Formats: sequence, C-alpha cells, structure tokens
Amino acid sequence: MRLAIGVVRPCNPPVSKHMAVEHSATNHVAKHGAKRLRLTNSWNSLGSDSGKCRTATRISKLGDRWKEYQGIKNWEGLLDPLDDDLRSEILRYGQFVEAAYRCFDFDTSSQTYARSRFPRNSMLAQCGLGQSGYRVTKNLRATCGVQLPRWVKDKASSWISANSNWIGYVAVCNDKDEIARLGRRDVVIAFRGTATCLEWIENLRATLTCLPHDMGHQTREPKVESGFLSMYTSSTANCPSLRDMVKEEIAKISNMYNDEPLSVTITGHSLGAALATLTAYDLTTTCDPRLLVTVVSFGGPRVGNGSFRCQLEESGTRILRIVNSDDLITKMPGFVVNSHDVANKRDVRVGGLPSWLQKRVEDTQWVYADVGKELRLSSSHSPYLTNGNLATCHDLKTYLHLVNGFVSSTCPFRATARRVLSSTRSKEQVYA
Repeated sequence: MRLAIGVVRPCNPPVSKHMAVEHSATNHVAKHGAKRLRLTNSWNSLGSDSGKCRTATRISKLGDRWKEYQGIKNWEGLLDPLDDDLRSEILRYGQFVEAAYRCFDFDTSSQTYARSRFPRNSMLAQCGLGQSGYRVTKNLRATCGVQLPRWVKDKASSWISANSNWIGYVAVCNDKDEIARLGRRDVVIAFRGTATCLEWIENLRATLTCLPHDMGHQTREPKVESGFLSMYTSSTANCPSLRDMVKEEIAKISNMYNDEPLSVTITGHSLGAALATLTAYDLTTTCDPRLLVTVVSFGGPRVGNGSFRCQLEESGTRILRIVNSDDLITKMPGFVVNSHDVANKRDVRVGGLPSWLQKRVEDTQWVYADVGKELRLSSSHSPYLTNGNLATCHDLKTYLHLVNGFVSSTCPFRATARRVLSSTRSKEQVYA
C-alpha cells in the first residue's frame, strides 16, 4: 500500500538554520536493501566524513535547562511546537542508536555474526561519532530465553540458534566542552532493534507476565511482554543477563562520578525501545535514587499493562516516545487500555469492546497500556516519503527525518526541508 503524499503542503515557519534534511535511499546495513533516509544536521551525520557531533552553528542554552530537556517536567511546553534544542537532542540520541545498528554484524556467514564489528575503543569513531565527546565503556549482550527443540538445533545453522547476541553499548561523556554544553555528565545506553531469528521469536511471545519481585517495590501486579522480559533477564553459563550487565556498569559509573551532576539517557529503536523502557524502570526503582534516568525511544512497541504504567509513573521514570502514527509496530502487541482509566488508577477498560468482553479480554493477558510522553509524527506529513510500506514507516531513518521536519501539530513539516533536499539530489545513491 502506498501513501498519498502529493497533496501535502509543508509549512514555512521561522526556523533555526542549523537543521537540514538530505533525502537518499540508504540502508543501515546495505545488504538488506530497505530504502532509508540520510539525515544531515549541523551536529552530525553518520554518513559524513567529519563525524562531528557538537552543535556548530549556534550556542545552545541546553546546559541551563538540562533537567527540563531530560523530562523532569514531563517535557511540558517543549513538544508542540517542538523546541529546537530538544529536537537536536532527540536527533543526537537517535544517532547513538544508528551507531548500534552500524556496529552489529548482520552477515550470517561471518565468524563475528551477531557481535560488534568494531573494538570498543574505536566503535564510535568507526560509526562517525568520534568527536561526540563520548567514550564506550561497556558492550552489552542480550540472551534469548527461547529453547528450540533439539531436532531444530541439530538441523539449523548456528546463526539461527545463536541465543546471546550483541545488543548495544554504554557510553559516558568525558569531553569537558560537551559536559559544559550539556550541563552535566551524560551516560548513554543505546540499544538496536530486532536482528536475529530468536529475537523475532521473542517478539512474538506477546502475552503478559509478572515482573520479578526484585524489580522495584510493587504495590500492584505490573506485567510486561514475556519476550521482552526474557531478553532482559535471561543469561547463560558464559554470559550474564542484560539486566546484570547494565546495572553493574551504571553502579560503577555512578560511584565514579558521584560528586557531579549525572544523567542516564537510555535510547533505542523497536525492540531496543522496549528494552530501554524495562531498563529505565529497573534502574529507577532499584539503583541510586539520585540518578536522573530518561528514555528517548523510537518506534517502540507496547511493553506492559496498566499496572506497569502506574508503577512507571510512581517511580519517576521519564519516557519520551517518538511515534510514527503510520507505523504498525507502535500499535502492537495486544489491545490498548483506556488511558484515562490508567491515569486515574481505576479498573482498566479496553477501548472499543463491549463491557461483557472486558473481563475475558483481561484474562487473556493481552491488555496493554501505552507509557510515557508521546511525540506523535506521521509519514504522511512528509512530501518525500512516497513509500508507505511497513518497513519504511518503521525505519529509524524515517523517524529521524520526521523529527527533523516536524514543527507543531498545526505545522507538521518544515518547507525549508524541500529546499535543502533539492540542492542535494545529485548526492543520492541507491544500495541494492
């Protein structure tokens, strides 16, 4: 199905000159052939040779209000219209997620399949973020809890049954200028999306399951998607769980920099967005309460039920979800509950179902709730996204393109993007 884009008229409000969009068909992994958008911004483009990540054309006032940009006030007044500093921060964190994709070895014939392609000390430089001011301190692996039948393991290739894979990294800002610009020392935890066979199987395990009792003080019965929790908590004899790796690393960093302002920003796309939500909840409820933990997620599926959402809100977990309304993944899995009921801590009601079905639906463990603060965008608002298929709408580059062009609910896309696009058409490349 294709989207009718031709009638869209991008608006032309006053905007800062530091934003630009370059349209091209690229892929986070060229082998996979999906069309993507290349984003150009004054602070960085992973496709650029310079790899510079700092703001270049204007002095940001971010440091004076950094807690607001990290969600201390739930991003009130910053999303509609979208504040330029917040836009830059969302795009910046999106590039850390893009780096996680670039690091991952997708080649099933490679000896390093499902691992990072680059050494830790050069990882960001290899991905175009060498001058970001951050240093990778920990590689992260996630283990799938799915146990394939023995006959499948015996006949399947090793890449199908590999259950412990590189999922992302932890990076700490250690550049004095960048720390001054940000107003604090920032720690980034970046997660890629689904990439392996077993991860796809985990995604399909969509029934809700109870959180472990050691994940916070639970006054209700919070439940989350079985597959996501499995990937977060599963381990092997040779590989600790993602949960243990993250908590150990954050505890070490927190102790190292306990005398200065410190933030933890967890960012991810798709599956990575779900893992980011679980990680943030876990850190907020079980680690140093002084840590300001924030999630910036792209194209994330639903994670838990209404009680999980209430626990998130009570724990102070701050989540900014970037959602493309044309992206089917953000509407999955399960049914969504009435947000008003959750906010008022009443019995949940499944939207659109008659009352006699309410209890039965809840008993199926398929009743989910959206969490956090939402920045809702739409592929249909961009004059340059003529392909409305699932892959394009869900693609991380599409999300960054939409964030870069969005102005407000009354002006969903900037006209200036067209002028920049027109001047760079000669640079377009198509990767088969």
